[in-house]
Amino acid sequence: MNILIVGAGAVGFNLAKQLAKDRHNISMLDNDIKKVEYAREHLDISVSFGTGTSYQSLLEANINKVDVFAALTNNDEVNLIACLVAKKICNPLTIARVRNPEYSSDKAILTNGELGADFLIHPERLVANAIVKLIRQSNATDFIEFDQGRIQLLGIRLENTAKILDVPLKDLGKVIGNPQMRIVAVKRREITIIPRGNDRLVPGDQIFIICDPDYLNTALSHFGKKDAKIENIMIIGGGQVGRFIAKALEKEVNIKIIESDSKKALSLSEELKHSLVLYGDGTDIDLLVFEGLREMDEFVAVTGDDEANILTSLLAKHLEVQRTVTLLRKTDYMSLAPSIGMDAAVSKELIAVNAIQQFIRKKNVAFFAQLPGLNAEIIEFIASNSSKIIRNPLMYTDFPKNAIIAAVLKGDALEIPTGSTHIETGDKVVVFSLPNAVKNVEKLF
Repeated sequence: MNILIVGAGAVGFNLAKQLAKDRHNISMLDNDIKKVEYAREHLDISVSFGTGTSYQSLLEANINKVDVFAALTNNDEVNLIACLVAKKICNPLTIARVRNPEYSSDKAILTNGELGADFLIHPERLVANAIVKLIRQSNATDFIEFDQGRIQLLGIRLENTAKILDVPLKDLGKVIGNPQMRIVAVKRREITIIPRGNDRLVPGDQIFIICDPDYLNTALSHFGKKDAKIENIMIIGGGQVGRFIAKALEKEVNIKIIESDSKKALSLSEELKHSLVLYGDGTDIDLLVFEGLREMDEFVAVTGDDEANILTSLLAKHLEVQRTVTLLRKTDYMSLAPSIGMDAAVSKELIAVNAIQQFIRKKNVAFFAQLPGLNAEIIEFIASNSSKIIRNPLMYTDFPKNAIIAAVLKGDALEIPTGSTHIETGDKVVVFSLPNAVKNVEKLF
């Protein structure tokens, strides 16, 4: 597939990096020469200097051969105009990044089609939604819902209190009864493991489970976790992400939000009816302690500065705040988060890239995601009449070693598969796979 990305910022760069791994033909366009040179040095793709609103620049970037066009600059209007121009030239599938909520809200005057985009992506809203879900699921390091919540994926860090430590996974049933869940991946230090029956779990492992929502609390109890009540939250950073989080939660919990820009703080105080907004420096330790950081159940750092977010989150942990959620821009930091003591780290760029990849691949898969720091992909396939996977029960299927079928959705019924499970046409099948096994998994569907 030929894909042209306009914008070599963090979202565009990471999208190009991921799509190139899938062996798409990627080209990139940006009007910042430093970003162009950086992308040329670090990506094995064609990168040119120019603007997405210029007909000549687009022609030089081979727009006529493009199947997918993604405008991902920091300027909404540039992205939308670029999509309109691309539609006029060759009518590719178009994707536009927007930051103005008015473009992507349900009350928008213009439809996506009228704006020239087949898909509008608002990374700030996406990451805020992800953080809200994490806050509501207080034990999780990661939390993803798909199929309207019928399937839930949870990341959990194991402590000494877990019942299932040092037990071969094939013997879990002897310890906890019939588990209505599946452990689909284990992150041990920097290594991602697709677990097998003889594998054992140890304290410090970060495990990823898939289960039915009704079984979630039972599953958590097996891992020595219980759902903690969240009443008081402190948010550092009153930008779009902090604003969306506060608006979503302020009627449920007590929220205190600290913003260092006086105009933003004033605007927030007028918009948020049930939250306390403070104008101040979120990295000021004395201010945080004076405003009751020690009494908080949750600390959320979502400023635009990674280092400030990390330092304030570590301070909150030092003061024994129950849990921290930290927004990180640099994806390289994500793998370091658990080892330095952060509870949950979220990447706006990675969440945006996941959403775009899922849209691009929607003809073949129902869901796609990658988790920060985890060297694996989550893919939900829909079995068709031509899928090899439907021919035999799973025990007779040559399924790749570095992949695992996590769950099968048969209509509305969620099934944790066994060797005797027979996948049928129309079934939705959730697969966890290391990157080197994805192509072989795809062949089965």
